[in-house]
Amino acid sequence: MILGALVFIVFQVWLDLRLPEYMKEITTLLQTPNTEMKDIWHAGLMMFACALGSFFIAVIAGFFTAKIAASISKSLRGDIFEKVHSFSFEEIGKFSTPSLITRSTNDINQIQMVISMGLIVLVRAPVMAIWASMKILTKNWQWTAATGGAIILIVVLITVITLFAIPKFKVVQTYTDNLNRVTRENLTGIRVIRAYNAEDYQNEKFEKHNTVLYKTHLFIGKIMSLIDPVMATVMSGINLSIYYIGAYLIEAAGMESKIDLFSDTVVFSSYAMMVIMSFLMLTFIFFMLPRASVSAKRINEVLDTEPRIHYGDYKGNDIKGEIEFRNVNFKYPDAGDYVLEDISFKANKGETIAIIGSTGSGKSSLINLIPRFFDVTSGEVLIDGVNVKEYDKKALLDKIGYVSQKAVLFSGTVRSNIEYGNNPENGDSAVEKAIEIAQGKEFINEKTGGIDAVIAQSGQNLSGGQKQRISIARAIHRNSEILIFDDSFSALDYKTDKQLRHALNKHTSNSTVFIVAQRIGTIKDADKIIVLDEGRAVGIGTHRELINNCEVYREIALSQLSKEELEDVR
Repeated sequence: MILGALVFIVFQVWLDLRLPEYMKEITTLLQTPNTEMKDIWHAGLMMFACALGSFFIAVIAGFFTAKIAASISKSLRGDIFEKVHSFSFEEIGKFSTPSLITRSTNDINQIQMVISMGLIVLVRAPVMAIWASMKILTKNWQWTAATGGAIILIVVLITVITLFAIPKFKVVQTYTDNLNRVTRENLTGIRVIRAYNAEDYQNEKFEKHNTVLYKTHLFIGKIMSLIDPVMATVMSGINLSIYYIGAYLIEAAGMESKIDLFSDTVVFSSYAMMVIMSFLMLTFIFFMLPRASVSAKRINEVLDTEPRIHYGDYKGNDIKGEIEFRNVNFKYPDAGDYVLEDISFKANKGETIAIIGSTGSGKSSLINLIPRFFDVTSGEVLIDGVNVKEYDKKALLDKIGYVSQKAVLFSGTVRSNIEYGNNPENGDSAVEKAIEIAQGKEFINEKTGGIDAVIAQSGQNLSGGQKQRISIARAIHRNSEILIFDDSFSALDYKTDKQLRHALNKHTSNSTVFIVAQRIGTIKDADKIIVLDEGRAVGIGTHRELINNCEVYREIALSQLSKEELEDVR
């Protein structure tokens, strides 16, 4: 398609360059005695045919370039979207969410705009400028010198503007990132902002970034505003110069040369305008290219980033649901201290493993190593006897049903959220069973549409507990051999928590369950409880064993249970 567009653009330039030649022919015929009208009509019709042909070819070339630009943008958006999905949390944190959104939208739009406009101009302008210059170089040195002077003025203008404007173009996208970040924070945190009467504070923060972006755009706009009047002056000046020189030459020429000189004046003026217009078109592209260049660099930063987490091709074996941590140490990228140190334990199929500890002890970090949201710094995490690093990505994640610490729902329906990422071939019965186990049947049935009730973006039309129960139902519906609940019962009342765990124990008897929790009541019936303190496993055992043998666990229990309840356990 690019090749086709280039052919059409060059052909259009050839037709445009034919117009002054027919104009010269008509001018000469009009001044030649005994000229027949049919000759003038013939030259006029040929000129009209060239103009009409140029119009239709311009439309075709425009269609080609528009499709090329749209196709490239579509491919880039798809590539970035797919690439981001391959990122670990480390790479996503490196770029930040607002920046990734800007790169996927605004930056790609810059590329599309430059391609759709620039592909034609970057071919048409140089070809026309060179071709038109070749046609006028031999006409007259005075006219050529005047045109050359105009071109020098334009080049000087472009150079001066470039020195001032291009550095600003390069920072516009960064300022846009900052504005998107503040806007996103404002929208997602609107309830907290209103609760704390912080609208003025947020307005000041937004206004600060908005003003920086405004001033940058204003500076660029002021510089760019010089182009039109200067170009208009140059074009008017070159026209005036050509006709002034032409008048001078005609006056000084003999009678037999006057007609040719007059025709040459008209033709030279047309060709000179084409040369000047070519430079004018290139000027605008030169100002679009720096910003597009920055956008392309930012897009390539995403596409060229190699995810640190690579997957193998192992598909699985007959062992199901066995997990082992062997001497696991973990610290976040670029961090100095370890979050987890020397963690070793084994979870057998069908066991419930609970993880408890103070805030910041590494509970979520530990279970995030199982689905490989992060990789261990040293040591091994094994599922069914095989290191997680050797697993095929799909095979690994198909083994896991995951409920995050913050319930995440997607716009759609209750059904689409519960069936999310799963094959919905089991129909309504599987969805309803998952809802019943997650203790969500009552509130879902009260909603219009039941399991087809609409869920707003991020579940904004649901309470925290309702969102958690739908998230839990989604994991249950997956029917995986490993279930991970990352503090997923925190928004539930004690009664619902107890009923959910009781139903869950019946349903997940063949699954290995990991529960991160703060409540002793949520985890006391677990087969194995891992107590973390500053990243170390200071106790592993049952509730009764830990009450007797683990001081950290006893302190947590005392903060929630009475001494009498603890004595009963002893």
